[in-house]
This record gives sequence, structure tokens and C-alpha cells, in this order.
Amino acid sequence: MGKGVKAAVIGGVFVVMVSGAGYGTYNIVSALNGGGGGTGGVAVEKKTGPPGKDEVEETSAKFFAAWEKGATASAASYTNNDSAAEQLLTAFGDDAHITGVKITPGAARGTTVPYTVKAKVAYGGKSKPLSYKSELKVVRGLTTGRALVDWQPSVVHPELKKEDTLVTEQSATPPIEAVGRDGSQLTKEKYPSLGPILDALRDKYGEKAGGTPGVELVIRHTGNGAPDTPLLTLAKGKPGKLTTTISPGAQAAAEKAVKRFAQSSVVAVKPSTGEVLAVANNRTDGYNAAFQGEAAPGSTMKIITAAMLIDNGVTSMNGPAPCPDTAVWQSQTFKNLTNMKANENATLANSFMRSCNTAFIKLIDEKPLTDASLTQEAEERFGLGQDNWKTGIASFDGSVPAVEGPDRAAGAIGQGQVQMSPLNMASVTATAITGAFRQPYLVSPELDGRELARARGLRASTAAQLKQMMRLTATQGTAAQAMAGLGGDIGAKTGSAEVDGNAKSNSWFTGFRNDIAAAAMTEEGGHGGDAAGPIVAAVLRTGG
Repeated sequence: MGKGVKAAVIGGVFVVMVSGAGYGTYNIVSALNGGGGGTGGVAVEKKTGPPGKDEVEETSAKFFAAWEKGATASAASYTNNDSAAEQLLTAFGDDAHITGVKITPGAARGTTVPYTVKAKVAYGGKSKPLSYKSELKVVRGLTTGRALVDWQPSVVHPELKKEDTLVTEQSATPPIEAVGRDGSQLTKEKYPSLGPILDALRDKYGEKAGGTPGVELVIRHTGNGAPDTPLLTLAKGKPGKLTTTISPGAQAAAEKAVKRFAQSSVVAVKPSTGEVLAVANNRTDGYNAAFQGEAAPGSTMKIITAAMLIDNGVTSMNGPAPCPDTAVWQSQTFKNLTNMKANENATLANSFMRSCNTAFIKLIDEKPLTDASLTQEAEERFGLGQDNWKTGIASFDGSVPAVEGPDRAAGAIGQGQVQMSPLNMASVTATAITGAFRQPYLVSPELDGRELARARGLRASTAAQLKQMMRLTATQGTAAQAMAGLGGDIGAKTGSAEVDGNAKSNSWFTGFRNDIAAAAMTEEGGHGGDAAGPIVAAVLRTGG
């Protein structure tokens, strides 16, 4: 039978007791007492719907009391997932060595109860106080109808996620003092979105940087192999100094810019060297989508497609690229953005700066182009899609697979099976404006002798045309509003990527100003200039 359904045989009648009825109702079920006599047939009321105020207070109080005592099985019994709850609550005491727990609940907000946890962490003769705030929610048990704590790892600590646990021990790696390109210290307190990146740098370079480990309370991410997240230091280790390529000015601007738009990421690089100047994320999942995101880049992909068209002699910046209202490729019809005027006499520069989809769709059937042409351009000229970037931390190298059918056309405008991260698109812009592919990196390869990826780069004439088309886009085309007010040599490309099931498209934008290139993506941010555009412009404004 399905979850939440029980069956019983009462007086020869098969009775099904169903949980989860509508809010504010009761299920009337028959119950037997004492094995066969007694009051068989007495009605027992099983509550449904949201728990009331008294139930919320009573359940949370009993849970807190058992947790404080270290009675993990008892505490877990007040949750709707006693197995997972008991395992994590046991680790809280046994593995994390947290004792003297005192929990102070705040005023409940409906079924949500905020609270403060104060305790002590003791290990190896060292101890320190621990204090943090979290919250839980009380829900109705599906089968029992009891008011229960809705079990989430964040009940134990707000930074815990599924499959995480807490551990106190000697650090797996020595701490690091990460510094920017100007020698100033980079901390997660000053640059919050650098937190996971600094943890990853410590995990990889802690020993190479010459530090010694201390004793820490950490979150161990057992599910995804991510580096430990330190929560409390009991005994300081000696940090090793690690120099990064980050520009504190660009990083501060990036941090501030992504906060304006939910689910946003941005990367800035120095085109003349490949150094990463800034990386910031504003995401609810803590994921470094700026480096590791894999999403269709929309029309920012037209930089690579335009390069392919030029390199293969199909057209040139001032050559023909007609922009009709629609274009059909192997029975699939492609359209332009709403209100875009058709222009059968358009040049490639005009179709590029207006971001005309149909112009690029119509040209990909021209000889000598094949199903593999876009892939070859991306890999050989822009260094993408070969799984060989070594930035210093985990990163995605982009993917432009050779495909046939409608996906070949979709790929030309950054849809279909094409996948990119903001890091990839910042690199694409850097390659487009310099003609040289310089693999982005966050830590100098001289520190660990790693080999950076290589690619042919672009012909000088191709790079010159791409740079000029991006200049036109930033001053007269779809990127003009976002780039307004920026001085110096500027250029850009907008992108909007449709995602199945999303009401709005993902917003993409990439641009350059002098020797800084940046790219951003905002999930469901709309047109490229709406969300990602202002983020990139804010970073470019710093000048690196």
C-alpha cells in the first residue's frame, strides 16, 4: 500500500485508514483495545491540517529538552524522520564533541520556531563556546497525525545540508591566508561569496602554502566531496600565505552587484593574462555556478558562431547576414525577439548587434560548414570543451557538442545542447578581443607546476571584426543601455536563454572595458540587459 495508508481487520471487515485528508478535518478510524475485548469500535480522532499553536510549542519544547540532554533517540522520535535525525544528533555529540547544550526558543511564527543554541566544543584539551541561531518547522505526521518536527539537517545547524555532518578534530589541511593581487587579505567575512572558493583553495593548497593544521569544528560534506567548511577554531594552526589573482576592487564590486539579483553569478578576467579578477555568486544553494555552472548561454554564443562564419569564409562583419522574421531549419521554425524589425539587407555586424537569431540560423547551412564546425571553432580557437582547464579550483570547461538536426541550429544561438558557465563566457570575450586564448586561472600555475590548457586562438582579422561588432553592440545595440556611462574601449553581447518550465529566460551578458572582460548569468532574469547586464557593467566600471 502507499505511504500514509494502513489496513486493519476489525470484526471481519477490512478497514482502510487514510492519512493526509484536507486541512481542518478529522479521520475517524476504529480501534481495538486489549486484544479482543474491551471497547472495540471506539472512535479515535486523528488530526489533520497544520498543527495548532499549543502543538507547535509542546512538540518543539519536548524536542529541545531531549536534544539538550543528549537523548538522541528520544529527540529523534519527535521528528518525521527519526533515523536521519538520530544519526545527525548523535554526531553532534560524539563526532563534533559538542556538550552543555542550552536551547532558547523565540516566539513562534505560525508553525516555525526560531531558536538560539549555546554550547561548548571540547577536544584534545581545548574548548570553546559555540553559539548560533536556527529554526525548525512543526508539521503534521502523515501516518500518525502527530505534530512532529519537520526534519532537515539545518535543524541542527543552519549551514548543514543533506548528507552533511559535524566533526571536531585536527584539521585535514592547514589554514591559508589568501591574498589578492595587491597583497591584501581575502576573507569570507569581507567577501562572503568567496567562502566556498577559499575553502576549496585551502583544501588544495593548504599544505603547499606551508601552514600547519589546527583543531576545528567543521561541516563535512560527505555527499558531494566538497572541502570541509570550518565553523569554529579551537586551536589555531599556522596559516600559509596563498597569493591569488583576485582584484579586491573588482571583487567588492562583483559581490555588491550580484546581491541585486537572486541566483546570479559573475566572473571577471584579465584578457592579456587570463588571470581571474573577480568571482561572485548570489545563490541559495551556495554553488559556485560562476565557475561550475552548466547552462545554455543564449545569444552570447553568437560571438563564437560569428567567429565560425568569418573563419570559414561564409561572411564577414560587413558581409551579408539577412534578418527575416523567421527561419526554418529541418522543419523547426526559429524566431527573433518580440518587436525586432526584419532586415533582409542586414550585415553580420547589424544582425550581431541587434541579436537577430534568424540571421545566424540561415547562415549555418552555408558551405563549407558541417555539423562539427561550431564544435571545432569552440575547441580549437576558444579552448572550450576539452576538459583540460586547470584554474586552481574545480571549474567547467564548456561544452559545444557536434550535433545534427534542430540542435545544430539551436546551438548557433546558444540553445540546444550548448552549455557554458560565466567563466567560460568571460574567457570567450577575452579571446575574441585579443585573438589569443589564455586559460583563466585563480592561482598561478607556478605554485604547483600544473599545465594550463592551450588553443590556437583567432586570426588577427577575425578578432578585429569580433571586437568591433561587440563595440557596436555596447554603443548602438542591445547592450547599449546596460553599458551606458562606461568610458574607455568597451564592447558587449547580450543573451537570453529559454529553459523548459521557466516563466522567464535566463539572463546572460558578457562585455569588456579596456583590459578587463566579464560575464554574468541570472537565472530567470529575463533579457540579457535586464539583470546580467548591470552586474557586468558594475564590475567593468572598476577597471580591474
